[in-house]
Amino acid sequence: MQCDEEFLTTLINKPFIQVTLQLQPMFKRSLTFVARSDEDLAEQAVKFGHQHEFADLAWYPGHRKVLYRNDDRVPVNTSGNGVYDFIGFRSTAALAIQINRFAEDTLEAAKSADGKCADSLLTTSTLALAAYGLKNNGLLFTGYPVIGYQNKMQASGACAFGSEDRLLTACPWDPRIRGSFFHQTTISIALDNVKEFIMDVQKLRDLKPSAFCGLELCDGRLMRYVKASSAYLGKQSDMLDFDITYYRSRDPMTPRLYEDFLEEIEQMALFKYNGLPHWGKNRNLAFEEVMKKYNNSKAFLEVKYRYDPDGLFSSEWSDQILGLDGSVIVKKAGCALEGLCICSEDVHCAPDKGYYCRAGKVYKDARVCTDVNSI
Repeated sequence: MQCDEEFLTTLINKPFIQVTLQLQPMFKRSLTFVARSDEDLAEQAVKFGHQHEFADLAWYPGHRKVLYRNDDRVPVNTSGNGVYDFIGFRSTAALAIQINRFAEDTLEAAKSADGKCADSLLTTSTLALAAYGLKNNGLLFTGYPVIGYQNKMQASGACAFGSEDRLLTACPWDPRIRGSFFHQTTISIALDNVKEFIMDVQKLRDLKPSAFCGLELCDGRLMRYVKASSAYLGKQSDMLDFDITYYRSRDPMTPRLYEDFLEEIEQMALFKYNGLPHWGKNRNLAFEEVMKKYNNSKAFLEVKYRYDPDGLFSSEWSDQILGLDGSVIVKKAGCALEGLCICSEDVHCAPDKGYYCRAGKVYKDARVCTDVNSI
């Protein structure tokens, strides 16, 4: 590979950061999944992370269920040789992936929320019966807890190691087979605000539970605990990540079924509860003036300029996110459908398909694309 001489000279003359890595002794983990009602989730979510070292939760709001992950460090001499090979991250028959996508497209086109609820119940039940891909001895699941070495329990899918077979099998997200296609939204909420945020989402859910079943087709709302960090753009307090994966049409001008519910949650998390967006899992609207949310953003930009004054590692997109060059918001017809903007006019939605810009149902300051024919 031939490198640009000027680029290399510039790099050589820049100061470098020294990084020190620290290893720790190998250990094992003991993991048990427990499904419960979400009735007390608002209280449990705040304290569950303090009870288990590797805790997380998967919330299925349409069916009012929560999957608690009781996951703790145990001594290395504890009996067990378990592995975690999550089913959703395994190499899968390409035809099955395409059929699954076709089924979701069909339900979207038919505006069948009940169909999505039935499909999601089947999906989550199948995952539970298969213990989500956990295996006690590397081959079979024989019961909880599953105990295994850290590296085998932290790794959660064998898809990347699948053999080449001319796409008879593939990862579900492989673009070559036109299978899964989705949006991902991940927002961190300070633990002090988590209870109120979950209660607001539950209020919204209670208005139309079936509007949330589409989330369960992608393993619900994954909730992960993150500690406060001293990094300039790190978490400024202990937080809970809310990771949502949901349907996306390949036509950017096609609205989603009950799009307004998810848009309201997104805006509620970002603006009412001052959530921090994941830097790689969000739509444009999440990054508007995002640097104002970080106390040390000025220090970060100073370091950025010091180590990269010529912007070699910058782009138009990163400059917009950092507030250095324009705005990430794009105002045009249909812009709210892809999260390029928050709607302020009906044309930002899809009025020709019955979707108009309306206020939120619980968070009244939200502006969302609502299917007026479904009200």
